[in-house]
Amino acid sequence: MKTTSAPGPSVAELVAAAHAVSLPMRVRFRGVTHREVLLLDGPAGWSEFSPFPEYDDHESAPWLRCAIEAGWQGFPAPVRTTVPVNATVPAVSAAQVESVLSTFDAAHTVKIKVAEKGQTLHDDVARVAEVRRLLPGAALRVDANAGWTHEQALAGLEALAGFELQYAEQPVAGIEGLGRLRAEVIRRGLGIRIAADESVRKESDPLAVARAGAADLIIVKAQPLGGIRRALDLVAEAGLPAVVSSALDSSVGIRAGVALAAALPELPHACGLGTVSLLEADVSVERYEARDGVLDLRDVQADPDLLRRHAAPADRRQWWIDRLRRCARLLGAEPS
Repeated sequence: MKTTSAPGPSVAELVAAAHAVSLPMRVRFRGVTHREVLLLDGPAGWSEFSPFPEYDDHESAPWLRCAIEAGWQGFPAPVRTTVPVNATVPAVSAAQVESVLSTFDAAHTVKIKVAEKGQTLHDDVARVAEVRRLLPGAALRVDANAGWTHEQALAGLEALAGFELQYAEQPVAGIEGLGRLRAEVIRRGLGIRIAADESVRKESDPLAVARAGAADLIIVKAQPLGGIRRALDLVAEAGLPAVVSSALDSSVGIRAGVALAAALPELPHACGLGTVSLLEADVSVERYEARDGVLDLRDVQADPDLLRRHAAPADRRQWWIDRLRRCARLLGAEPS
């Protein structure tokens, strides 16, 4: 995905609009207990720039492109006013599952993290089994974040096949790995579809996974793909069912994901946009959380008091501002 020359605000305008916050989480997720994000107060509304800290500038630049689109251009016209969402269960112990699920309203679909470093397949099966026990009628999906080898993925999917999974998200790394695993899953008759996430958003060619026939559906995220309109084009070209997901965003970032889901011509599955429930604190007084398993399409404003209360420490704010400057230059932004 190209990250050069995009019209929009100058670097100075972006810095002037920036607010860095650190939001405490209810449970550890991706190894962190606080989620840092940079919010931008643009002329078209609030937007979010929040690539994870380990991402380099070239991988992070599309996230800024998305924030500029949302804050300076606005969202495309929607075709629906509500978006169904799934609950998300991190790689917690089975004993913690009920507490996590209690933060979601009417969880009709649940995504369960598996393949966590330091854990075993037994831990994964116990976690999924507990979700199924608590929600016998829910649709279940698992997400390995490319954490399994081919052999581990086959063992894991065979162990989990009895739970009638909707799909397995990025069980192994790479397009070639996904294609090989998908072929073997079909050969063994496991009945589990394969979804591509990292093999879409982390590839230089996001369409390669579709051309290779390596997945049954794709996970799309507005920030990593460089904006809502780019993601819409990708889905149209891929010709595969799409599930819109988030990257552990604040309510402001979730609004961009909902705008993407609301603009897709077809939305066959619940989206992974219910992750505000994993945050102990947020930047909006009216948190963007699901009611009866759906998110209503609405505007989101960052609250000045919450921005001050959860402002990142000075050194972390400077870290984000420096990152913002570098990524803006990659996008061709003028200095001032």
